[in-house]
Order: sequence, then structure tokens, then C-alpha cells
Amino acid sequence: MPTPKTVVIRNVRVFDGEELLEGAKSVIVREGRIATVTDAGQEPAVEGAATLVEGAGRTLMPGMVEAHAHLTWGSSVEKIYHQFILPEDELKVAAWRNARVLLDHGFTSAYSAGALGDGIEVELARAIEAGETPGPRLVPSTLERSPEGAEGVDTGDVFNGRGAEAIRKFVAYCKEQGIGSLKLVVSGEDALKPGSASDVLYTDEEMEAAGEAAREAGLWIATHAYYPKAIELALKAGARIIYHASYADEAAADAMIAAKDTTFYAPSPGVSIAALEATPPPHIHMSHMKKSAAERMELEARLVPALKARGMRILIGGDYGFPFNPNGRNARDLQIFVDHFGYTPAEALKAATALGGELMDLEVGRVKQGWLADLLLVEGDPTQDVSILQDKNRIAMIMKGGALYKAPVEVAA
Repeated sequence: MPTPKTVVIRNVRVFDGEELLEGAKSVIVREGRIATVTDAGQEPAVEGAATLVEGAGRTLMPGMVEAHAHLTWGSSVEKIYHQFILPEDELKVAAWRNARVLLDHGFTSAYSAGALGDGIEVELARAIEAGETPGPRLVPSTLERSPEGAEGVDTGDVFNGRGAEAIRKFVAYCKEQGIGSLKLVVSGEDALKPGSASDVLYTDEEMEAAGEAAREAGLWIATHAYYPKAIELALKAGARIIYHASYADEAAADAMIAAKDTTFYAPSPGVSIAALEATPPPHIHMSHMKKSAAERMELEARLVPALKARGMRILIGGDYGFPFNPNGRNARDLQIFVDHFGYTPAEALKAATALGGELMDLEVGRVKQGWLADLLLVEGDPTQDVSILQDKNRIAMIMKGGALYKAPVEVAA
């Protein structure tokens, strides 16, 4: 949809990314950015043609940010795949679909946590930016780089082999491909290979080389790290974001806090809760996955609130894309943060908006003058009940960069 020059969103409650503002507000969007946030009824005169959205007392909030996106993990609420690795042509169909599904569910930005196809997310990000296909603003990744056989499942690749020089070549390759973040699987994964989460899959020299090369190339690093040594290596490499960290001890937690101004944390509980709830057919054995999920949730129920209290920027994002945890359910993480980590609804919303915008390093995630107009208009008050964001039908409007991707009925030119 073409971006209207001016949009007036009238008579709304505003969650600005941190708190619910007092009283009814009106927001004026001009040239894709938020021009004015004012009290309802006190809107400045708008020159020329404008699009009017009647908010009718609904809640206006920033678009959400998925901090652990796997758009090439095929399953979505619209189509479930029972195999993990898809043929190349179907993988592209699934990734394009998943980008649209995320946007349909109110996610206007996404930070990739690794892809199952080389180059596919770069192509997708360019297509989204060009307006050729709907989807969130995307920080694309290439294949998750994990040592061969380490996880017992072929989800990644070593590319140029092992050693510091191989890592440098991999980073150069990523730069050439046009990715924004490279994914390093530093820990094993109990869910895929029982007993492997404590395995450390890289050497100190490899991780130091990754950090140095990524800084020189202007790339970010996302890391899968469970245990203290893996967390130490992730921080040594200057990781932009650490996923999981479930088994962090006191020293690892202290190290994460020491890096809190530059490193984000996403515990990724969505996949754990979904695994615990899954009822697979008899020939699918998930007992090891369920055991691991229960242990991680118990540990994270203590770790996450402790890190939050010390100022760690903790983000939503829960490994969505498995058949039992499909893309499109991503907003469930907000309720999990409330139910399991002791967040208030407003704090969970902040994790999904303002803090996510900081991860993206874009002016998104806030309803603030001058910022990009990535906005949702929601039926009800998510600062009281975040579960309403799991129902895409409760999202009356989705705006990205000032363009009305989904418009409510009450729109007039």
C-alpha cells in the first residue's frame, strides 16, 4: 500500500513503549514518521489531504519486535511442516509466508537468529524493503554456523572449516552476502541431542577471531549459549545478543551485567513452554526435549528476574517455527514473561517494543515524535492483559513506516 503523506489517528490511549500515557491522545503521522503526539481534541491543523483513522478509544502502541526470528523454520499457524529441512523452493515459499505472518500478527521488526538456507534471508529482507512482499523490518542472517555433527541434526554448516582463520573467512563471506548478523551456535542443544547443552563448540581463539572480524566488518553476532563457558565466549566475541543462557552461574550473570550496555539477552521460553504442552503422536519421542524444557524454565524463572532487576535488557523471542511452536504465535512470549518471570504487562510490552527497537538500532519501538511510524491499534488494553495480542483479530490497524498495512474500518480520506 502506498504511504499516505499524512495520517491522523484520533482519540486513542497510547502505550508509548514504556508506559500508558494519561488521557485520550491523537497522533499525527507525516512522511512515514510520527510528527505529533497531542491530547485528543487539540490536534494542530493539517494542511492538505490527510487520512483519518478514528481510534474510538482503542490502544495505540508501537509495532512489536521479534528478537529471535527463524523465518526459514517453516511451520506457521497457516501451514505446519513435519520435516525440519525443506527443499529449496519450498523453503523460500515458507520464509516469505512467515514474514507476512509475523507482520499480520503485529511484528513490524525482526532480528534473525539464523537461517536454514544460505542467502535466503538477505533476498527476503531486500524484497520486504522494496515493497515486493509484506514483512517486518529484518536484520537478516545466513546459515547458523555450528561445528559438523555437534547437534546431531544438520541445521548448520562449518563453511570454511575450523580455526581462527576459517572464522575470519566466514565473517568476510557474511559481509559479502549482505547479512546483518551472523549466528554462532556456541553450546550444544539438549532438545536435539540429549546431554549436549553443556558442550562448548568453539575454541577461545575462534570466538576472539569472530568478534574481531565482525567488528571490523560492521556486523553483529547472535549466539546460542547455555552454560557459563559458552556465555563467556559469547561475551568475549562482543555478542549483540545471547539466547537462552539458562545455566548461567553467578559469575556468568555478573559478566552479562558488565556487558549490559552492549549485549542483549533473550531467554527464549516460547519453545520450552510449547514443548512441555506438546502431545506428539506415539512414534515421535519428545521426552528428552520435555525434560530439558522443564529444567530450563525452572532455572530461567530465577535467572530472568534477577538479571532484569540489575538492568539487563531482556527481550521476547522464543524459537518459533517448529510444528509444535509455529510462527504466528510469537506474541505468546509476552504472557510467558508475565506468568513465569514476574513481569507486569507493561514491562512485557516494553520488552517487545522499546527494548526490541534498541536491539534493531532503529527509531522503532516507541510512540515518540520523530520516530518511525510502526504502530498498532489494538482492541482492548494490553497494559492490563497482554494475551489479547495473541489474537490478530484484536489488532485493528498495522502501520509500518506510515503505510497502512492493515486499516481499521473507521478510515476516511
